[in-house]
Formats: sequence, structure tokens, C-alpha cells
Amino acid sequence: MNKLLVVGLCLLLLVGVVATAQVKPVSMDLDTALSYYQNDAFTIEYSDTGQAQLLGIIDAFKAALGVTAALDEKNEDKVGAFAIDISLKDIVNKLSQAYYTLGNVFVDPSKNEDIYLKGKNWGLKSLRMNPKFAELEKKRFDSAVATETDIAALYWTNSNWLRVAQKHPLKAVMAGVTKRTGAIMNRLLELDTSYLSGGIYRSYGAYYSGLPIGKDMNKALSYLCHVVDEPNYCTDKGKVPGANEYFENRTFFVEFYLMPKKQWKDAARILQSVINAPIGDKFPFMNAYSQVHAQKLLAEVQKHL
Repeated sequence: MNKLLVVGLCLLLLVGVVATAQVKPVSMDLDTALSYYQNDAFTIEYSDTGQAQLLGIIDAFKAALGVTAALDEKNEDKVGAFAIDISLKDIVNKLSQAYYTLGNVFVDPSKNEDIYLKGKNWGLKSLRMNPKFAELEKKRFDSAVATETDIAALYWTNSNWLRVAQKHPLKAVMAGVTKRTGAIMNRLLELDTSYLSGGIYRSYGAYYSGLPIGKDMNKALSYLCHVVDEPNYCTDKGKVPGANEYFENRTFFVEFYLMPKKQWKDAARILQSVINAPIGDKFPFMNAYSQVHAQKLLAEVQKHL
């Protein structure tokens, strides 16, 4: 692909991030919000319209939970003390996921920390809605996690928490965040490695690639190999079925293994495969986002070819 075209596409993406800062949420009820959810993911558009839809989904979830502007969602204790009926636990999980999605896809990285904080706090809220988890956590967090079976609550708590930790890596290590997120990831490995097309393998791959202390690229590779078809790097053992359908598996492999290892030719090849692939019907939103993210990564990779 022409380098100027790649750069132009990346600039359009950056402009889009700035332009969508004033997007207003689409008003919707809970049933409409839930209709945008399938295959464990949101099916909104990757566009300004999609951001407006996602903001509307968040508002609908909060309305269903009785959350008002008076609640400081960035405060873990205040979210934890907020009373929610156990029948709404799944909505709490989806709210955590919606915040992660908003921060990951639509908001500039310099401005998304508070969004991930909210997502993390709602994820922890969901976990603590389980009385057994709440009781065990008073003694040991990892003991509580070891008995938990709510995959969505664990996954989205962890995903948001890791993104917050990524902003302050040394502080997170010193505060023991990595031990707690590690406990969650180990539990997810026990429960379901297929969730979101190998999401736990993506998480662990990025985790070991990005640690400020204890970075281990061999471990990063061992996890990421479960979600990519790359025989020069990986065996066929333990592949997640259908992992290629979820494009973020390939962009994670490039971003968190090939680029740090300076394997530029293979990185370019895999990114081009993402850009060229049909988006498909299963994960249209995340695959459309992943294609644009692949363009950004490819522009960086091409500087080294």
C-alpha cells in the first residue's frame, strides 16, 4: 500500500477521535441497548454514529441500574456501596464492557483513563455482588477469584484494570495490581479460553509484553500463539477455534510481539492480511476498528522496512 495513503488514513483516524469528542448519545431504552449485543460483543458501527450508539447504551444501562450523575463512578468505594439488585448483575457486566469499549475504540489514549476506571469499578462491583466473593475477598483477593465463575465479570474487570495499570506501570506493580490481575487471568484460563475468540490469551500476551518488571517475551508469544496461525512462530497446539475471525488477535500479535522483537516484514505481512480481509458478520464492529488500527500500526512498521 502507498505510504502516503497509509499516513493519510491514520491522520483521518486521529481527526476522527478529536471530532467525536462532542458526540451526543442516542436516547434508547434497555431493550434497544441490549439489541446491539451479540457474540459477547457490541454490534454498533465503527463511526461517529457508533460512538453515539455506545454512549446511549451506557446511559440505558445506567438508567436500568438507577445510576444518576450524583454517583462518582471513578470512586471504587462509592460504586461498591451503590445498591443494585442481583437480577441486574449481567447489566453491570455489560456496563463495564461498554466503558472498556468506549475507552479502547473511541477516546484518545490521553483522555481515556477515567473511562477505564469506571469500567474497572463496575467490574469489581459485579464480582462483589456475589456474597461468597465478597466474603472471601476480605481475607485474600486471589482466594475470592479462585471460586468465581462469572466469566464476563472477571474478564471486563481485568481488561479495564490492565488499561488503568498501563498508564502507571511501576505504580501498579508496587500496589500489587499485577498480582490481582494475574489471579484473575489464571482463573479465566481455567474457566473458558474461548471467550471473545481467545480474549484471555490476548490479555496475557499483552501483559507479559508490557510489564515494566518481569517482562517475558517468550511467555507473551506462548499465549498469543493460541490465537494466530503463524507456523514460523507457533505450533498448532491449543489453537482457539475460529480465532482468525477476530482480527484483534492478529493486531495484538503484531503490536505486542512482532514489533517489540523488530520482526518488521512479518509484522507488515500480518497487518496487511487484516486490512485486506472481509470484515464478516460475526464481529463487524471490532473487526472494522481493528482494520483501522492495523493501518496505524502498519504506518509505524513501514518506517523500518
